[in-house]
Amino acid sequence: MGQMREASLYRSLEGGRVECLLCSHNCKIADNKRGICGVRGNVGGKLYALNYGKLIAEHTDPIEKKPLFHFLPGTRSYSIATAGCNFRCMHCQNSDISQMPKEKKIILGADTGPEEVVATAASENAASISYTYTEPTIFYEFARDAALIAKKKGFKNIFVTNGFMSKACLEDAKDWLDAANVDIKAFTEDFYKKICGARLKPVLDSVVTMRSLGIWVELTTLVIPGKNDSEDELRSIAKWIVSVDESMPWHVSAFYPSYRMMDVPPTPVETLRRALEIGYEEGLKYVYTGNIPGEKGESTFCPSCKALIIERRGYSVLANNLKDGKCHKCGALIEGVWN
Repeated sequence: MGQMREASLYRSLEGGRVECLLCSHNCKIADNKRGICGVRGNVGGKLYALNYGKLIAEHTDPIEKKPLFHFLPGTRSYSIATAGCNFRCMHCQNSDISQMPKEKKIILGADTGPEEVVATAASENAASISYTYTEPTIFYEFARDAALIAKKKGFKNIFVTNGFMSKACLEDAKDWLDAANVDIKAFTEDFYKKICGARLKPVLDSVVTMRSLGIWVELTTLVIPGKNDSEDELRSIAKWIVSVDESMPWHVSAFYPSYRMMDVPPTPVETLRRALEIGYEEGLKYVYTGNIPGEKGESTFCPSCKALIIERRGYSVLANNLKDGKCHKCGALIEGVWN
């Protein structure tokens, strides 16, 4: 099993069982069995991270690809993942690695040490390390070990996450987790249960907790035709974001057929444009369209005077008119982490 490592955030139960406290599934796992994620296993009454250091994916991306638009724009983020996920989204774009431990009963990946991750980030001239592609919560121990070293060397640490981690997990991470992009996949418990095998409320709670801990948060909704694209649902999401903080950026992204949703058509650009309008109608300051390059909704505008602040196309920053975190024209504050 390679670098199998005893897990953090679990407790022993009677009869050699353990309860994992890392995410909101709170799996109770018998000896020689695994949790829902497929990568945390009970071995002799102790919980182990079976995927520790087994990198299945690594790439250096523009930070805009995470997507984070108000966090170190124009910088590079070294991005890593191990196999596994605590969701089973029917539209997963990385299902070959996220569902591998459950569907194929194997955990592949190149054994890598946390120091190697940080050294690679440095060699790639990255400003941050993103724990992404699958769900970072399920490789938490490795992410934390790498992040603690990274933090000391001046790198920022980012989770691209479904937000299903426990409050205890976030409180453990607060000293080294700088930013997160959290998926708000829909706004009904029915969608989360049927499409993702999870629940909505813990995700919303995580967003509020992250904010209270000082972690910079942006949100993403992948808009899927016929599943979560009704005006009412999009409006409900926007209303909720405003109730937490109107300056929290919301990314509405286009769906493309994948995994078990090959029969669902791609999102029409008109739907994304309408979602953008709805976000602004409800009082959000920053709404962005994703996965369709060339849209006006990729750029940042001043909420006060509507001046173009950061011009983007695809994942590239074409112009950055920020002046000390403020609008270059009217001086209004543009919320974010800019340096």
